[in-house]
Amino acid sequence: MDFTPTEEQRAAGDLAAEIFGDLSTPERLAALGAATDADLWKALCAAGLPGAVAETGLLGLVLMLEEQGRTTAQVPFAASCAYGLLGVGAHGSDAQRARLLPGLKDGTEVATGAFARAGARPVTVDGAAGSGRARLIGTVPVVPWLCEATVLLVPDAQRRLWLVRTDEPGVGVAPVATTAPWSAGRLTLEGAAAEPLGDPHPPGRAHDDVLAAARTAFAGLQAGVCAGALARAVAHTTVREQFGRPLATHQAVQLRAAEAYMDTEAIRVTAYEAAWRRDAGLEHATHALTAAWWASEAGKRVVHTGQHLHGGIGADLDHPVHRHFLWGRQLDAYLGAGAALLEELGALLTKESQA
Repeated sequence: MDFTPTEEQRAAGDLAAEIFGDLSTPERLAALGAATDADLWKALCAAGLPGAVAETGLLGLVLMLEEQGRTTAQVPFAASCAYGLLGVGAHGSDAQRARLLPGLKDGTEVATGAFARAGARPVTVDGAAGSGRARLIGTVPVVPWLCEATVLLVPDAQRRLWLVRTDEPGVGVAPVATTAPWSAGRLTLEGAAAEPLGDPHPPGRAHDDVLAAARTAFAGLQAGVCAGALARAVAHTTVREQFGRPLATHQAVQLRAAEAYMDTEAIRVTAYEAAWRRDAGLEHATHALTAAWWASEAGKRVVHTGQHLHGGIGADLDHPVHRHFLWGRQLDAYLGAGAALLEELGALLTKESQA
């Protein structure tokens, strides 16, 4: 296999790095607080980066999300592209693609996915409303970027995906405070009108593909968060002295940094492979789960190391490295605990071997 990025994918990543580096500075993030960076989102859309995902695929998106993670920029890039552009683009009907994709590309529409945790009570479908539409009932406690979203992908108990607009009657959105400032919210559906995403038969195929793509995208975001945390730790320990010499010359510091580097590379390479396989039309569900596990477990270790190597400064809530710590922990929580991901991966591998 060769998942080396193409020239177009690399160009998209380089442009994303330039925009995020210029606009998502520590000073700007401090001024934003928990708010979404609307100006940065406009700049990204004006540069055509969300729209470029249609050409660069999931691997191109992962490369761009790495750059977002390095700066912890507060925009709904991962959610809107994974659930919206890729999800609707791959599984929506012709009419749905024509209606939604232009807005998702230029940023006037923002999508996210209301996928509840495993074991949670699923959303139910209450009868039909004619013309293939239905009404949904249920609650999803935490949905990333829900407060910014205009379009939702909502799975039901049969793993069918439904399109719901957040301005529909019966859709309740309540802000929820999370570890990272993702404009998250609690979604309440009380007979909200919905339409099936594309052809709902057989159920589950679109659900599994969209979930795998989202896991891969958020793993790519975690790779950037970890790379940014490690870069800050290296810069700090290179100039900070203890006992008359830089901290970076101490063997214990070098070992911690080396382990964090290897963990970061493991997150990156598994995310790249999962993304490349989806773009190539290959089986990628197990690879997406593997990337999610590395992003959850190793990502948690890396952001702890980044904060630890800063010493007391790392405990300062206003220090930039603390943002990486918060984002890393939020991504760990969103992707799911490592044990749960391994259990799901084991069940999937067993099912495949039996088949």
